[in-house]
Parts: sequence; structure tokens; C-alpha cells
Amino acid sequence: MVLRTVEVSLRQRAIVLLATLVLIGVGVWSALRLPIDAVPDITNPQVLVNTAVPALAPEEIEELVTLPLESPDGGPAGHD
Repeated sequence: MVLRTVEVSLRQRAIVLLATLVLIGVGVWSALRLPIDAVPDITNPQVLVNTAVPALAPEEIEELVTLPLESPDGGPAGHD
């Protein structure tokens, strides 16, 4: 199979050369039209956290549930 492909390619050099040039041209055209962002998006991802605890007051929910979820170290400030 590979031998046959090589034989046909050698016999039809003009077609292979033309196809190669067309593929190179399409690749260059595509690369030039490729949108490149000069400044990448560096904003931090944000997540909305809704917490509902019926047994706690809103202040307690924020201090005991929401703030530990939002803090990078996983716990409220001042607590170990």
C-alpha cells in the first residue's frame, strides 16, 4: 500500500507539487487570519456563593459559612 502510494506520487510529481503548494498557501492564509490576543485575560475567575442555613442569623452565616468558603486558605481569618 505504501509502495503503491510512493509510486503514484513519483509518477504524478506535478499534482503532488501543486497539492503541496495549495496546502502551504492555505496554511499561511489561515495563520495570517488567526486572531491573536496581544493582552491575555488576566482577571481572576469569580464564583457566586449562595449559602442558606435556616438555624443561623445572616451575620453568622457569613462569618461561619460564606467567609471560610471564600478565603484562599479555607478558614476564617484569625482561626486555626
